Amino acid sequence: MSKAIAGFSKLSKDQKIAWIAKEYFSNPDEAIALIQKYWNNDAEVQKLHDEFIENTITNFYLPLGIAPNFSINGKDYTIPMAIEESSVVAAASKSAKFWATRGGFKATVLNTEKIGQVHFMFKGDIEKLRSFFATVKPKLFSETESITGNMQKRGGGILDIELRDKTDLLPNYYQLHATFETVDSMGANFINSCLEQFAKILKSEAEIYSDFNEGEKNLQVVMSILSNYVPNCVVRAEVSCPVSDLNEDKSISPEEFAEKFITAVQIAEVEPFRAVTHNKGIMNGIDAVILATGNDFRAVEAGIHAYASREGKYSSLSHATVEDGIFRFWIDVPLALGTVGGLTSLHPLVKLSMEMLGKPSAKELMQIVAVAGLAQNFAALRSLTTTGIQQGHMKMHLMNILNQLQATEAEKQKAVKHFEKNTVSHSAAGDFIQELRKVNA
Repeated sequence: MSKAIAGFSKLSKDQKIAWIAKEYFSNPDEAIALIQKYWNNDAEVQKLHDEFIENTITNFYLPLGIAPNFSINGKDYTIPMAIEESSVVAAASKSAKFWATRGGFKATVLNTEKIGQVHFMFKGDIEKLRSFFATVKPKLFSETESITGNMQKRGGGILDIELRDKTDLLPNYYQLHATFETVDSMGANFINSCLEQFAKILKSEAEIYSDFNEGEKNLQVVMSILSNYVPNCVVRAEVSCPVSDLNEDKSISPEEFAEKFITAVQIAEVEPFRAVTHNKGIMNGIDAVILATGNDFRAVEAGIHAYASREGKYSSLSHATVEDGIFRFWIDVPLALGTVGGLTSLHPLVKLSMEMLGKPSAKELMQIVAVAGLAQNFAALRSLTTTGIQQGHMKMHLMNILNQLQATEAEKQKAVKHFEKNTVSHSAAGDFIQELRKVNA
């Protein structure tokens, strides 16, 4: 039986919930109760959440944790992280503490250029098109001043506009390739508004350009959209210390640790199957801070993974060396972030996260996010090359397993004590809880 419905978006929130509960759940009242349980008790906050997206019925919560003790460019930070995966916040905190006594993290914004494109088709003489573009380019700047005025006052705006011939990739395909500076704004709406205005100018000017024949005047704009691939909006985060200072783990010498660590990075540089998981660990840190600060983690993910493939093969985002007895570990990542506009000024917990970070500029936030990614990667590689990843991760995951087993508080306390000296797994935890219950039956 079809569950299609007409005019769903016009229903009230209660009507939407009632319809979903009736159509999809064996116990509608129970489903409604669960949906309402996750509403915010503050009606104004709930209304704000309801208006972030369309057809909202409730809130889907993620834990917001904090990782203290980060020293970045000589400044102390406590970093907010919104994530559901156990051990991530603990790993970041452990890395922060480790490097705080070894000079801290250094971070540098290498550049901040963002990109947008007007994609169009032109069936005609390329030289005529180039002459036309030279004629129309000044108008692309002047006739978008109503859009760019405020951004220019803040130090941003359109940096350049190029005509790019892409006919080797697709017949008759060309681009207006524009670069932008958006200062503390992520700038998506600003860039897209400029691009759509470019498209209108391009089409209208083509229709009256005297050197085009009738066929050439019919220039076809396909779409106008920013790119989330920002290879010229890059930040570098790094740590370094004498190899002899890598002496926290007494089961391995600093020299052997450094060698294994660098080899692990090199494997991720040359082996895509490893690189994907290696970079996923980096994104654990990056995405968690991006979510906590109200930025677009999907855009960042897409751009970073494209960047990891820029040489034609997917590879590690991080790199490590030892030179003259100095261990160095660093990451370069493209990050188009904002600290004004969007959720950054609307979501109460985003505001709280931003205040926790000292109300950073977009450049400072880029540095913080990159450092979080590097810290996660260091923690993961340190575990992988010494004790193994599961020992620490599963101990952190133990509480999730115990909750799945519906353990009581008393059972949890006994399980935590037991697994201080025993290997954690779902089956081991299940067996332990079963034995406890047999004894107490």
